[in-house]
Amino acid sequence: MSLVARKTIVVHTTITFDAERRDEAIALVDDLVEQSRNEAGTVRYRAMTDIGDENTVRFFEQYEDEEAWTAHTESDHYRRFTDRLPELVDGTMETINLVDAEPNVHTFTVEDLAE
Repeated sequence: MSLVARKTIVVHTTITFDAERRDEAIALVDDLVEQSRNEAGTVRYRAMTDIGDENTVRFFEQYEDEEAWTAHTESDHYRRFTDRLPELVDGTMETINLVDAEPNVHTFTVEDLAE
């Protein structure tokens, strides 16, 4: 098992999209993820649909520092995404930010679980 620790910024956002606009929203999410993963200082950028509600998307973002996080929120693709949210979102959104957190990242295999 591998363990990596470093100071970083972690963001977890939950957005539920209007079911009737889901395909449009998912296309927008796909574009955001693809472009965000290529930003300098982005360690991880993932979006997943909730297993209990396919209209809910959960983002997991990790940045090397506050400068990278700020650059992301000021990027053209992020602004295009947020500009479209009022017409696509169904309900309240939630974001959890951990600034200067020291997350422990564990990588492991199925075999490691048996040990």
